[in-house]
Amino acid sequence: MDTKPDQVSDHGKEASITGISAQSLGGSSTVTDQQQPLYREPLGIVFDGDVSDATGTLLNNSADASTTSRATGSFWEEPNLRRYRSTNSSIHQTYEAVSDREPLTPVTSTKHAGSFECAGKPTAPFVCRSRRNFYMGRCHWLSLTILILTIYSTAFSAIWLIVAAVRPRYGEMINTKAGSLSPINASTLAAAFAKTIELSFVTVFVAFLGQVLSRRAFVRQSKGMTIAEMALKLWVTQPGSIITHWQSVHYKGNSLLGVVSFLAVVVVVFYTTASATIVAPKLKLGVSEQRTLYGSVVSSFGNPIYVRDNCQTPITPLMDYLNSGETCIEIEHAGQAFHNYMVYMSQWVDNNNSGHTSENLHDRTLPTAMLYDNTTVQGSWINIQNMTEVSAYYGRVVNNVTMAMPHAGIYAASKDSMNTIMQPQDFSGLGQFFLGASVPSPAVNVLCVGATEEELAPLVYSTWPAGVANPYNGSGWPSNYDIPIYPNWPNATPAIDDIFQFGENYGRRAPIFPKFPKPYNTILNTTDEYVDALYVLATAADNSSMLCSISVSLTTNCSTWYNASISGGSMLSHCEDPDDPFAYWTSYPNATNGFREKDWVNTAYSWATGVNLNGGLSDSDDSIARLLTQLIPETYALNSTLPSIAEALAVLSGCAILLSSIDAPLIHFWNYTDNILQFPQVQAFRASLSFQDYASGGDQNWQGVFYIVLALAFILNMICLLYFIRYGGLITDFVESQNLFALALNSPQSCHLAGSCGGGPEGEQLQTKWHVQVDNEHVFIQAEGTAAMSPETSPLAQSEFAYQDSPIMKSYSKLSQSKRRWL
Repeated sequence: MDTKPDQVSDHGKEASITGISAQSLGGSSTVTDQQQPLYREPLGIVFDGDVSDATGTLLNNSADASTTSRATGSFWEEPNLRRYRSTNSSIHQTYEAVSDREPLTPVTSTKHAGSFECAGKPTAPFVCRSRRNFYMGRCHWLSLTILILTIYSTAFSAIWLIVAAVRPRYGEMINTKAGSLSPINASTLAAAFAKTIELSFVTVFVAFLGQVLSRRAFVRQSKGMTIAEMALKLWVTQPGSIITHWQSVHYKGNSLLGVVSFLAVVVVVFYTTASATIVAPKLKLGVSEQRTLYGSVVSSFGNPIYVRDNCQTPITPLMDYLNSGETCIEIEHAGQAFHNYMVYMSQWVDNNNSGHTSENLHDRTLPTAMLYDNTTVQGSWINIQNMTEVSAYYGRVVNNVTMAMPHAGIYAASKDSMNTIMQPQDFSGLGQFFLGASVPSPAVNVLCVGATEEELAPLVYSTWPAGVANPYNGSGWPSNYDIPIYPNWPNATPAIDDIFQFGENYGRRAPIFPKFPKPYNTILNTTDEYVDALYVLATAADNSSMLCSISVSLTTNCSTWYNASISGGSMLSHCEDPDDPFAYWTSYPNATNGFREKDWVNTAYSWATGVNLNGGLSDSDDSIARLLTQLIPETYALNSTLPSIAEALAVLSGCAILLSSIDAPLIHFWNYTDNILQFPQVQAFRASLSFQDYASGGDQNWQGVFYIVLALAFILNMICLLYFIRYGGLITDFVESQNLFALALNSPQSCHLAGSCGGGPEGEQLQTKWHVQVDNEHVFIQAEGTAAMSPETSPLAQSEFAYQDSPIMKSYSKLSQSKRRWL
């Protein structure tokens, strides 16, 4: 019996369908109005077919009570509700709910029964049939793009890891020279590549997660996917979501996929930092490497002509043919010597103030000098003797010191293009290098012996009978005076001959002085060109005398070390170290040691004249002579607070030694015919070289943790690459927000998400397992355990299209029957 609706339920905004016939539900009892509404219908939805009123009476226009009433608005009711579809909608009256306070009223408009409005226009009954297949083959543009990105990310992450591990040095590839990659461009390129690796990694891993979860959702025997797992992609793209969405961390952080995702987050957060720390080129000092280097040789050691002619002065030989070069070199000697001497004396003051004083020459202030106005030179005290023991043996003060200086030729060799050593200026002034050279070192020996005037009288012309007859008058010395000249031997001085090794027995000629200098003055020996040392006679304040010899030789017990930087450099002699692999004797074991360089005497004379050590001839009372004579030892021991006269003379002569070794041989002998060569010759020497250039790798040990980040990036990229190669094509990523949105709207409601429409899912809802299903080309998502649709209830079951043969159904059949995967 047909009954018209006269009222609606009082349950708020609900259109009740509580009176469905018992037969349609498979029972015999009548459903009462006390039952809860089975479907909450929004206002304005048009129903076509049989509906019931609030009393449970079936409203049907047909008298045939056996006809089951259905509503044709396609919807699913879960878990225990069926979907109802009209089998003959043309014979039913259509009703609509106008208000929740008024009964259902018949539709009198021209709308087709079973239709509804979309964007204000009437449409056919809603059926979501997928327009495209969710499976994309290997040759699909998106599949190829993801594969290419994966290959790129994997290859370059491997390259980045290898570069970080190998720590290559780029040498001339990165510097400020023309034709090379500039440091700033190198850093920019490294940062750009690192960023592309990071971005491609994010893209690849997000696609990987989407494929893993989407494929798993299709597999019937799998565990599906959960909302917590859907949030894993958000971890990678927005790492901060690990904090803001901590609930998903709680539910999936301990799973295998969650751990892998967390490692990916570590890569995303720290990859560019790791690249900048251990891959990007930066200035680093490399390890020492042994090399054979080369230097140019032009003159013999201490050649006075070459030293003089290389002095820079605007007074040319045309202006002063005889003395232009000599004047220049004497001034240069004076300037350098006094500068070095004052630096040395100031260091003594500093050491005295700090309490670093000693009578042992090993622990006393080291000699210092300056080369080319930009290189600090430090010498070494070698062949150290115990002054107290030696003085006691001879019964007089014997102050004997030997100072070794580095070979100045190493400076030029380090800049020679033959050796391809990158200079500091090649790295925007930030570079530097350390060079150790196995070359001989010049050493000056200063031997000062105290003696009385009587003991020195045989060497002082004014005490001779000839000196009384023809006294020295301050001019014409020595040519106008009667003194023994070569080959005649000077007078013997028994008190000091054995100390200085004077006389025919030793083959060494003694000096002759015109007179004794007065106190605080010094006089030079200039009488004999066949001497192998420069001699200085000094008189102290107490009228005691001291004779000093200054001689130079090449020592094989040292190596020269040079450190260069844009602000200057430092050079030192490293001596008497038995473990030094670059001591010169290791290169030439049979080299002679201590052979005096006679040419240097003439150079030394220019130096001594420049510093005016011969001022005592005219009683000039020079400051340098006064300072030297004040350093004459008064006892057999060194003064712990003052340098000795021998130490002071050695430091004063340091500049002359350095100038003598410029362009001099890098070996211990001269093997050319001329003492000055017309064209420079090349000599090789062993060297240890460590230089600062651009290289990859960390600077500190703790930075090694970034290797983990680079390794993780490569491993995860490799996993993704193997996955995409294994499965080839892609399926629609249903974890993507737009795809998930469309899928959810076209899927049945679920009680598993009850109460989550406002504040989002929480608690156990995050762990509900969801599967993607396909009902005759309609793709939807359902919670695990929900009954699948049957052919009788499917809205597409009666279509004329052969669904079982469609590409979509074939893809679904293949995916859903796949085996369960470890991810």
